[in-house]
Amino acid sequence: MALAHFVTIGCIAPSDTAGLTTLPESLMNRSISSSVARLHRQRGRLGLGALLALLVLAGAMVLAWWLLSQPPRVERRPAPASAPPLVDTVTVAREAVAPSLHGFGRAVAEREARLSSRVAGRLEAFASGVLPGRMVEEGGPLARLDDTDLALALREAEATLAQAEAALAMERGEQQRAQSEYQSFGRDLPAERRALVLREPQLRSARAEVERARAARDRARLDLERATLVAPWAGMVQARLLGEGSEVGSGTELLHLVDVSRFWVQAALPGEALAWLEPATDDTPGSVVMLSSRGWPAGAERAGELLSVLPALEENGLQAQLLVAVEDPLALTEANRGAPTLRLGDVVRLDFRARERDDLIALPAASLRPGDEVWVLDEEERLRRRPVSVLHRDDHQVLVAEGLEAGERVILSPLGQPREGMALRTASISAERPAGAAPAEPRP
Repeated sequence: MALAHFVTIGCIAPSDTAGLTTLPESLMNRSISSSVARLHRQRGRLGLGALLALLVLAGAMVLAWWLLSQPPRVERRPAPASAPPLVDTVTVAREAVAPSLHGFGRAVAEREARLSSRVAGRLEAFASGVLPGRMVEEGGPLARLDDTDLALALREAEATLAQAEAALAMERGEQQRAQSEYQSFGRDLPAERRALVLREPQLRSARAEVERARAARDRARLDLERATLVAPWAGMVQARLLGEGSEVGSGTELLHLVDVSRFWVQAALPGEALAWLEPATDDTPGSVVMLSSRGWPAGAERAGELLSVLPALEENGLQAQLLVAVEDPLALTEANRGAPTLRLGDVVRLDFRARERDDLIALPAASLRPGDEVWVLDEEERLRRRPVSVLHRDDHQVLVAEGLEAGERVILSPLGQPREGMALRTASISAERPAGAAPAEPRP
């Protein structure tokens, strides 16, 4: 703007020379000098502004480059100290305890028989009341065969016996006559000739014929008796194997009879469980076994007795096989009236009452770690690994013989990365519980 004013003054000055001549020269020179000075000031300001703008631009570029070249910085603060893990513990105590032993087994008959006919004939009829599921008494009739032929055979045998006895009587008469003649002869003969003279061989033969005929008579009489099938012992009829009117031969099965006074239950247990059980002997009873079944009313049980341990192992799991006896399984006696009935083929659960052993430690199964060790919480609330000697383990408890002392605290809770000596938190000492008790409330 100042430069334009200067140019205007310069351009106007020649055309207005006449007018300016009228002004004093000193005034004119002063006016020109002030214009030139103002022009120089304006030029100086313009150069200084451009320089400042360049400096600002360069500084901004340098600052932008520096900001872009610096990596982002994250302020790191120290992590807050985490609280030790909270665990649940049990207090160790030595006492007389026994393991919980259980298994499953199937009921089988202690005594059963398939009764067959010992003579041939036609099956006329079964005795009254001989039906499947009915009880029969010992010696009671079960079935009857047609005995006509057997009765005739008996009569024939009796006749033969009578004939043999008559022949024997006649031979005895002959012997008496020979004896009289020998005595009248008046001389002694050698023993062999005297026996022939006295008809001793003929007498022995006649006696043998009588014995043979008597045996045939007894056999025919026994066959006639066997035409009626009788029960060898008291039991229950399981099945009738033939129908009435069937022709049967000697050895043909007619009835299936089961002794229901006692059943057996065959079960399998691991071999180490036998050390806690006592089979029955002639003088002492066996370990008590309680039986239960899903088909029985809730809470219903039957008592049994461990009878014996079989010599062979169970094929699939190579476990020991045990035989449990159950008296009156069908609850037929007055003493068991109303008790659940155990029938052949039933699958039942068996809970064995094992004998107790002193000075053992019972721990929950969750307390045992791999390698037969437990985690113990010391007085400073730190974890310590402890190997133990385990006598028995199952899904619920572990029985320890050595490795722990009474009053120590065993850790139950699982830990992600357990370390020897790591700090832990637990329930207050007053709230700690013995093995098997409910968990205590943790302290904050």
